[in-house]
Amino acid sequence: MKFTRILSLIVLTFFLGACASNLSGDVYTRDQARREMTVRTGVVESVREVRMEGTRSGAGTLAGGAIGGVAGSNIGGGKGQIVGAILGAVAGGMAGSAAEEKLTQKNALEIMVKLDNGHTIAIVQEMGEVFHPGERVRVLSNYNSSRVSH
Repeated sequence: MKFTRILSLIVLTFFLGACASNLSGDVYTRDQARREMTVRTGVVESVREVRMEGTRSGAGTLAGGAIGGVAGSNIGGGKGQIVGAILGAVAGGMAGSAAEEKLTQKNALEIMVKLDNGHTIAIVQEMGEVFHPGERVRVLSNYNSSRVSH
């Protein structure tokens, strides 16, 4: 029984760890490498800390449901085990989904930049580089994302 619980926690940790990604301005995905980006320059007007919501990929629900089903099946005997497994899987799935969302939340920055062309934009990115109002920055953009960089 203890081994099953430990194994279940390891599996859950693996699934949730696989969902983590870094969305700071100084980390690129493999798909972004060797892609042309448009570069604009400007001045930081303001920076504010925000919270980026966590992922809901279904991995937490799946892992939680599996763990809950196994745990629930150890309750009672006969039909009680079946009911326990079903209730455990449902409760575990809900808990696993909530855990995945909470564990993958990120601290982020909302960076307001007044571009040299006079337009003002706001970009939210995971904390990484530090930005200060009045600082000159680059805004790198491609077809579906932008980032602020020094």
